Amino acid sequence: MRQGSAFDTVAVIDWSGGGDRGSRPCADAIWAGCVRDGRADAPLYLRSRAVAWDWLTTFLEGEARLNRRSLVCFDFPFAPPAGLTRALTGAEDSLALWDLLAARFDDLREGEDRFHVAAGLNALFPGEGPFWFNGRRGDIPGLPRRKPATLPPGLARMRKVETLAPGTFAIWQMGGQGAVGSQALTGMAFLSRLRRRLAGIRVWPFQPDEGRVLLAEVWPSLLRDDVRKRSADPALPPIRDAVQVAVLSQALWRMQVEETLAGALAAGGEGGGEGWILGVGAEDALRRAARVSSCRT
Repeated sequence: MRQGSAFDTVAVIDWSGGGDRGSRPCADAIWAGCVRDGRADAPLYLRSRAVAWDWLTTFLEGEARLNRRSLVCFDFPFAPPAGLTRALTGAEDSLALWDLLAARFDDLREGEDRFHVAAGLNALFPGEGPFWFNGRRGDIPGLPRRKPATLPPGLARMRKVETLAPGTFAIWQMGGQGAVGSQALTGMAFLSRLRRRLAGIRVWPFQPDEGRVLLAEVWPSLLRDDVRKRSADPALPPIRDAVQVAVLSQALWRMQVEETLAGALAAGGEGGGEGWILGVGAEDALRRAARVSSCRT
């Protein structure tokens, strides 16, 4: 097993907050890209969160048996803007928020989903609450369809890292083009369960970089130009999500080879309790690695 910030495997997972997408690979679903020992696997289509759970737990258990370290990245915020975590948990403890969200999803009744979780969180605040957008036909009490004029007192509009990454969305919007609210709520709950299931998981940048698995937040659009260039690659599925996980996983692996990945991980300390996007603050190194990536397939 490699030590410190060195990894035997780098995986990038493009997440989805929606339901089962069916057996035919498609966009707006869950996709995984993986590089092991410099060899890139073909992007993997995961039709639902249940399928993603089965694949990821099996995969990481297999890596652990082989005494390998894994960097596993997801493209949703690992924490909300300032104020929400403390308001809901009583402390700036993002992992406690993950556990709270997992419990909220566990308590859903038949027919309820992430939009009902958002409505329940809104009920803890005065006014309309921070979360908005209802993707269902029927109204959900407590979840406005339009963006409220103001946020509840004490909540920030965006995280610091999002102000440094133009084009990112805050988690308050639960749906619509580019929105990440559904991905964030379902994703944080998913990772809470993963931490309970598997030993040796650490979460960047909230915990020290040690153990067998390091979870990190990414944003594939940092490499939008490289993704566009690779979109015609016949070795990749003609689906942007699939190209994104391939390009980003290979770039992160190349950063490790070029010894710039540790510096990118160190930048996460700037985010405090709000977390950080891996690659922000190290954009030049990330894009250079994407241009010269030479992972075998």
